[in-house]
Amino acid sequence: MTFAEPDLLALLALAPLAALLAAWILRRRAAAEAAWIARGLSQRLRAGGPPRPAWVVVALLALALAGAALGLARPRWGESSQTVERTGVDIVFLIDTSLSMATADVPPSRLWLAQSLVRRLAAALPGNRVALVQAEGVGVVMAPLTVDVAVLDLLLDAIEPGSLPVPGTQLSPGLERAIQLFPEGGEKHRVIVLLSDGEDHGPKVEAVISMLREGGIVLHAIGVGTPHGGPIPVPGRPGEYKRDERGQVVVSRVHDEPLRALTEASGGLFLTAARADVDPRPIVDRIARMEGRSFDSATVNTHEERFQWPLALAAGATLALAALSPYRRRAGAAS
Repeated sequence: MTFAEPDLLALLALAPLAALLAAWILRRRAAAEAAWIARGLSQRLRAGGPPRPAWVVVALLALALAGAALGLARPRWGESSQTVERTGVDIVFLIDTSLSMATADVPPSRLWLAQSLVRRLAAALPGNRVALVQAEGVGVVMAPLTVDVAVLDLLLDAIEPGSLPVPGTQLSPGLERAIQLFPEGGEKHRVIVLLSDGEDHGPKVEAVISMLREGGIVLHAIGVGTPHGGPIPVPGRPGEYKRDERGQVVVSRVHDEPLRALTEASGGLFLTAARADVDPRPIVDRIARMEGRSFDSATVNTHEERFQWPLALAAGATLALAALSPYRRRAGAAS
């Protein structure tokens, strides 16, 4: 036998203490009665028969408290086995880390907001497998598919704009790398969540769209930034901004078109994140409604809860204590 709450077994000490207290009170009552009622008159003055033995009341009170304490400690014995299967959706977060994501038109920066949205989405979708891919001129896997959401939280802190060896904004390499992370045989359970400002200076994404359709992958996109845009900070040079060939400050604006094309082709949703308080709930709800796939299964052995038995004992003793008359029936009394 084991107990789920062994610390509560200390309450068993209340049973003998309460029994001793009840016995002391009953003895004092009997002594008080004997002090003012003559022995020959006591039986004639009682409405009932002779008093019941004090040990009956004391025993029932002790049983009630002991049973309640044992029930709260939740005794368990006997084992049952059940197979637990983990199901969910495979979600790859693809985050654009090109230099334009350092733009502060969405303060403190587009990348900061994208990182915050990944954390919020992952926290709102527990039980699924998640992965993280960083994209610039190339796509780099930061975390493969895992059920450990805390890994993403740690890796997101290490992402900075323009930190990959091949700079630039190209969605295709990152998307191809994200698609490669999905295992075979899960065509109904695959999702990519792309967070980018939509600036794409690489090749067209028609080939990627075909890969999404063939793999049954749903792509949701969040366009991070504002239509009026802002200047792109130069890394390591505070106060300086990127300039074009004529020396003019480059203004980066969010581009919805390539992101909308990807979502429309794959049956996903497109959201615009022009403020820090953007609500990603529509994407969360769409993913939550998807059919899950089986990740793994395990056989779990658990002890059967038996708290019902001591609680039944406590309830029976309490009812008996409440219903029991303090006096025994007189011999020969009518029933």
